[in-house]
Amino acid sequence: MASNSPQELQPASAAVDHEDLKIPLIDFGPFFTGTPSDKHAVALSVTEAFKTSGFVYLKSHGIPPSVVSKVFASSARFFARPQSEKDSLSWKSPQSNRGYVAIGREKLITVDDTDGVDTLRSSAPDIKETMEIGREGVEGLPNRWPDHLDDEGKEFKETMQSFFEMGQTLHKQIMQAIALGMNLPEHFFDDFINDGDNNLRLLHYPPVSKEVFHKNPNQVRAGEHSDYGSVTLLFQDRHGGLQVRSPKGTFVDATPIADTIVVNAGDLLARWSNDTIKSTRHRVIQPPMGVGEDSGDETSDEYPARYSVAYFCQPNLDKVIETLPGTYGEETQVEKKYSAITSGEYLLQRLTATY
Repeated sequence: MASNSPQELQPASAAVDHEDLKIPLIDFGPFFTGTPSDKHAVALSVTEAFKTSGFVYLKSHGIPPSVVSKVFASSARFFARPQSEKDSLSWKSPQSNRGYVAIGREKLITVDDTDGVDTLRSSAPDIKETMEIGREGVEGLPNRWPDHLDDEGKEFKETMQSFFEMGQTLHKQIMQAIALGMNLPEHFFDDFINDGDNNLRLLHYPPVSKEVFHKNPNQVRAGEHSDYGSVTLLFQDRHGGLQVRSPKGTFVDATPIADTIVVNAGDLLARWSNDTIKSTRHRVIQPPMGVGEDSGDETSDEYPARYSVAYFCQPNLDKVIETLPGTYGEETQVEKKYSAITSGEYLLQRLTATY
């Protein structure tokens, strides 16, 4: 096996390098097709990114651009449906976490802001609507598909089911890279994530008048937050708006790069790693000026619509998450910070605080 020496790290260009925040752009292809040494170098680079910024851009990730385009088109058609149709598929409970979520219902927050979520929701509601899709076949927790509405609804279901499986496969591969990067057996995490208890979230940020942001400086499209699970796979459209918190406490644009996925570590993975891996806060604001077409130049009175797709990866809900070996103890001179908790218990705690 290759060593952990710094020169083994795969060379990577910087997708973001500002305010002491460095997010690399890494070619994930050699993890699939390269030599064992190539594979290990990719694993080290990905893991190092999660340890430093908590974020990485991946190219050659195995999900074809044509598939991503189809998912975005299907998502846009869904959100263009009459409000009554969308409301008929509404999200019911944190236990289910499936269905349509109307604008203003969710308020993304940081762990520290839990007590003030109602105030935040009323003063600066997140300007977005979402469709939440979980794994199929969970007793008593069905997905809220529009397939009974029309043929377009049937196509939507087929498209999203297929994409859900692709996300599950990539989740497994990224976790294998993290395992190798942390000196664990490559398949260490396989049995923790084989159920696919993940969440596919389609997001629509509707056009917003510039006046909304001028009048309320606290207004954002999605509030500052960290994600809950192991990793998140984020597919952005061309408009942008994603910002990542820098070590200096400022927010830095994570500008879209064609045919890449932005991948970030979540809170449960940070906890699992005894905070060796970072779960970095981020938010979505109005698109930066000049990004993409119709991005809100001075001649327009509003910022354009934005679409994104987030695939939230979560360990099997019944799995007990305990601090990983090698991240605490005499050898590291670091104490174990967290008690054991099941993946499902942790997720329910976070969802209950958010909605």
